[in-house]
Amino acid sequence: ALATIINYIDRQALSVLWPDIVEDLFPDESALERKQIYANISIVFVFAYAFGQAIFGKIFDWVGTRFGFVLSIGVWSIATVAHAFAQGVLSLSIFRAILGVAEAGNWPGAAKGNAEWFPTKERALAQGIFNSGAAIGGIIAIPLIAYLTIYFSWQMVFVFVGALGFLWLVPWLILVKAPPSSHPWLTAEEREYILTGQRRVDDNGDVTGEDEEEYNPTTAELLSRKQSWGVIIASAAIDPIWWLFVFWIPIYLNEVYGMDVKSIGIYGWVPYVGAMFGAWFGGLLAQNRLKAGWNTDKTRKLTITLGCLIMLPALLAMANPGGPTTAVLIMAVILFGFQTAIGNVQTLPSDLLGKKAVGTLSG
Repeated sequence: ALATIINYIDRQALSVLWPDIVEDLFPDESALERKQIYANISIVFVFAYAFGQAIFGKIFDWVGTRFGFVLSIGVWSIATVAHAFAQGVLSLSIFRAILGVAEAGNWPGAAKGNAEWFPTKERALAQGIFNSGAAIGGIIAIPLIAYLTIYFSWQMVFVFVGALGFLWLVPWLILVKAPPSSHPWLTAEEREYILTGQRRVDDNGDVTGEDEEEYNPTTAELLSRKQSWGVIIASAAIDPIWWLFVFWIPIYLNEVYGMDVKSIGIYGWVPYVGAMFGAWFGGLLAQNRLKAGWNTDKTRKLTITLGCLIMLPALLAMANPGGPTTAVLIMAVILFGFQTAIGNVQTLPSDLLGKKAVGTLSG
């Protein structure tokens, strides 16, 4: 979760600092031209992010979570610091592309780590706690960056937030020495609890063995399965809602309500509070139903459907939200529903596959 908090602080820095950046780098462009520049840079990030998820999913399956996270966070931290040296659209786009590719590793890496370290009944809650890091990152990032702009230039803010990732790597390398099957700090009881709880039960009630967990299908084999396409379609249908708000909340508040960076810091974090509670709610609801005896399939369908039903009326209400307070509260409801659903979507790869292929399908 801490890695995800840092991920979102780094990611949000551009949108929060944008009103200051455009005055420095694009002083002669009109408001419409500035918006187009921001949109183009955001599109570059999204495409790079999609590419990064595909390759980092496989990288995590190849090298494991320990070194996969070192590579992902190390590169995205360098890319964040590099934003301080941007001189125009091209350099900003290059740095955002590198950031997008590297930051994408956070999610397939988390799904793989979740599959390695948690029993099936606890995965949705673990994923919810992990996903709440994105919300907490949003809560922290907007007021933190707004506060830093009082004392530092936007360039120094990028250097500061980029350095956070390097600090995270130190405890990560110390604590995550090995997977649970061989980690020296686990007791025998803890190891048995984790590994026994990861065995899957099929439709006939039979428990899978260790051999099946070692199955490592190729990407082509994964894409030949209808279950894989179910995961892909679910993610493709829901994810754009999150991206819309991540990219445009600060810009929306600036353009519609005339807020400067400091005012954005007062309002812009509120939607992420809803996201944080949604991540926890979705995980706890799934855990409750699994402990009550529901099977994994029924539990995931309920939680994902409920999250979507929460989002729908709130999305319609955003067509005419009124004042800024109402707008950010409606956004909070939308992101609550999103996180309720997406945490369970992201646990589907670990429900469907052995640990060796989780990263690939998650990517």
